[in-house]
Amino acid sequence: MSNGLDIEEAERLVSVATLANRTSSVLEKLRDSARNARADDRREPTFTISKAAELVNRTPAAIRDAEKDGRLPEPLRTDKNRRERYTLAQLNDMRGVFGTRPYRAPGDPCCVVAVQNFKGGVGKSTVAVHLAQYLAIRGYRVALVDCDSQASATTLFGYVPDLDLDEEDTLYPFLREDERTSLDYALRKTHFDGLELIPANLRLFNSEYELAARMARGGFDALLNRLKVGIDSIADRFDVIVMDPPPALGAISLSVLRAANALVVPVPPTVMDFSSTAAFLSMLDETIEQLAEREMAPELQFLRFVGSKVDENKSMQKELLQLMRTLFGHAMVRTPLKDSAEIDNATARLMTVYELDGPATSSAVRNRCLGYLDGVNAEIEVDIRSMWPSHQAALRKAALA
Repeated sequence: MSNGLDIEEAERLVSVATLANRTSSVLEKLRDSARNARADDRREPTFTISKAAELVNRTPAAIRDAEKDGRLPEPLRTDKNRRERYTLAQLNDMRGVFGTRPYRAPGDPCCVVAVQNFKGGVGKSTVAVHLAQYLAIRGYRVALVDCDSQASATTLFGYVPDLDLDEEDTLYPFLREDERTSLDYALRKTHFDGLELIPANLRLFNSEYELAARMARGGFDALLNRLKVGIDSIADRFDVIVMDPPPALGAISLSVLRAANALVVPVPPTVMDFSSTAAFLSMLDETIEQLAEREMAPELQFLRFVGSKVDENKSMQKELLQLMRTLFGHAMVRTPLKDSAEIDNATARLMTVYELDGPATSSAVRNRCLGYLDGVNAEIEVDIRSMWPSHQAALRKAALA
């Protein structure tokens, strides 16, 4: 009987190993297929002169004049003598020439915003990545830190985490090795000028247990503060650091909360997600109180809720969305991030809506989706700039206009 059970157990183990190998093989093929579909891997967003002028806060005529008088290089031309679209790097050069870069002043704090909720599947990584890319397009210096071992944010930058990345490329070494003093080693450039990424992969999951075990043995404060030390080590290089933590209030999520000075909470308007968010807020309140007793409470400059994955064709979702607006008041982002096939189709290509040259669905669907994304991110951008004394006069002027 014992031998029979041993054989059955061995067969189960072999079966798991076989399935793991098969899925890894298929995943590699999907990755290669997605990369090939991106045609030479060039995914940097490009812009017409009218869009470029809007983004750099000048007119198309001003851009043309600067090109004629040599302040900007002559534009590249197609075979039909039409202007090539501008890259984001070229837009940032224009901002330098025109003095319209939106950087924070040296005395302004770096905004460290965590996109956080207990429950998975709420659109957390979608919000985090599109926020980081939106801010980069607007000219800010941005870092995106993937703190989740599921690595959804990393995947949206074209990586298959456990094939393309080692644990040494992630937060894991910094959290594990006290002698490291900076996160510089993990930052990598992306195809968005001004946006850098600290990626994640499944090995980061190990640090969750290691941190918890080390906290239990002592040194709780130092370990909880470890990620903040890392974020502080790179903060002078960026205007905004966006963090995408795991969907649970474990050791890493606590460390993210400690490091953050702003919080964005995606909430789909469903009963289960709303209930989960209520539990998240309750535990968040208790956690902040406990951290305050240790003088380690996060100093949140703003807290915003985003109605994510919204389907207003469903009456219950419309009712819950209205309830959330009533409950959360000004903390609720006015623009709902509606469920869109454009996001789904972009994600299937390991891409985002902001880097697609054209619609993955139709122009109408794409334009609606961009409207939702830009609306959500623009409101958060105002919150970010409100943290900076050097921007407050401009914000007041814009509000009065």
